[in-house]
Amino acid sequence: MPSQYSIRDLSQEFGVTTRTLRFYEEKGLLAPLRDGQSRIYSAADRARLVLILRGKTLGLSLEQSADLISMYDPASNNKKQLEMLIDKICARREQLEEQKHQLEQMIVDLDDWERRSRMAMSKERKDFKPRKPKAKAAKAGKDDKPDFKNTPPSKDAVNGELS
Repeated sequence: MPSQYSIRDLSQEFGVTTRTLRFYEEKGLLAPLRDGQSRIYSAADRARLVLILRGKTLGLSLEQSADLISMYDPASNNKKQLEMLIDKICARREQLEEQKHQLEQMIVDLDDWERRSRMAMSKERKDFKPRKPKAKAAKAGKDDKPDFKNTPPSKDAVNGELS
């Protein structure tokens, strides 16, 4: 495994844009060396990028990932860092469980409203009785116009559709 990486190397390896890498650099999460305009990333930068992307996958904010990364101490067993990670994972799990509960409730509500709406539509169809035309004194001729005043609009016309 190489000890130096170009911006293109990391971009391709991790499927992120070069702009993303520059953004992480801007935020102080990555610190590549410069050779003129070129950025040279170290193995430590690559490891930090792995942790940033892992935190993103877990749903951690960039700030939370940065906090965890800053706690890294190769001279220790990183117990505090791991405890903090576990705390963040537990908090994220609680948040997701709550969202899951809210989504499940929303699905129950949607099912209920769909059922009610279908029942209302079904009842409306059963209750609908077309009006009987009034009997005219004289038989209508070819030139007589139909009487639309007392005719209810069709359901298609009410819904804005033309037949």
